[in-house]
Amino acid sequence: MTIKEPIDADTQRYHVIRKVTLIGAASNIVLAIAQFAFGVLGHSQALIADGIHSLSDLVTDILGVFGAKHASRAADAEHPYGHGRIEAVVTVALGMVLTFAAAFIMFDATRRLFEPQRLLQPDCTVLAVALVSIAVKESMYRYTLRIARAIRSGLLQTNAWHHRSDALSSIIVIVGVGGTMAGLNYLDAIAAIGVAAMISRVGLTQAWAAVQELIDQGLDDAHLATIRGKIMSENGVRQLHLLRTRRVGGNAFVDVHIQVDPRLSVSEAHQISETVRVRLINEIEEVSDVTIHIDPEDDLVAKPATGLPPREVVLETLIQQHWAGIPQTAELQETTLHYLNGRIHVDLTLPLAAAGTVENARALAQQFAQLAKKEEYIADVKVGFVG
Repeated sequence: MTIKEPIDADTQRYHVIRKVTLIGAASNIVLAIAQFAFGVLGHSQALIADGIHSLSDLVTDILGVFGAKHASRAADAEHPYGHGRIEAVVTVALGMVLTFAAAFIMFDATRRLFEPQRLLQPDCTVLAVALVSIAVKESMYRYTLRIARAIRSGLLQTNAWHHRSDALSSIIVIVGVGGTMAGLNYLDAIAAIGVAAMISRVGLTQAWAAVQELIDQGLDDAHLATIRGKIMSENGVRQLHLLRTRRVGGNAFVDVHIQVDPRLSVSEAHQISETVRVRLINEIEEVSDVTIHIDPEDDLVAKPATGLPPREVVLETLIQQHWAGIPQTAELQETTLHYLNGRIHVDLTLPLAAAGTVENARALAQQFAQLAKKEEYIADVKVGFVG
């Protein structure tokens, strides 16, 4: 008995995109053959052009499968954030194909508008083929767009609009054929120009949205407000700043600084950050990865700690120089340094037996503090005694 490996989300997403795209490719092949054949038999230049348009869609389908396949690849050493943006690159290409197809339709329609003698005299079979084409393409548009929205795929959305553009071009065929039969030969060209403008707008809109992803456009204000609300509602988070987001394929990455109590242990601060990270990933659909920087204070306002000596230098200076004359220095159990607002706060832990009495403990704590403050970078010293 063989055990199948679990399929990760990116691979599953690719399988969905591939299935939808291949269904679209199959419909394009069948329609292209029917449109071209009946265009020739029915004497319709518009239907022949529509068939060529459907056939050209196979190129975009191939690009779509290619983009989805490579976008689903897992992160590696050279692409630590994954390959999701390949989908955006292909979406730009598909958007431009839509735009160029619209430009061709507009050019051809304009030429036919000024050269009506180039129009053929189609028969009624052309209308039937065009109606079937509209039904198939509109169905593919709705099906593809529904899946695209479900998995947040810009590539599939562009493909969906490509199906819609094909349906609109078939409407042009009907208008053109009907206009020709009624003696209004120019109606075909005018309708073609209007629809071509609509197709061009869709192609440019989809391409521009993908370009925004490629240049790290963040999530919209509504998503940012949701992220802020969830972070600030978490216990232990005092404030947040430097919230940044970016889209990669159908996912979003979040980077944020959160401020916690500066006296917390490293492990507790990390636990708070992990709780925030998991919550954002689980509760916000688009978010797939969160990077959190822990701040003990608002580093946009507080003085920076750059230039302050590291731990080993601080301890060497205090223990070997300033506290060398205090016998209890040798009994220090823990020394914690807090780098806050451009200075260092020191917490010491001594055994209670080292002080003997409460009065001696207070005097000893004061002695440690006074001697340490000879260094300007020391803000204060707190001494705790444990039994």
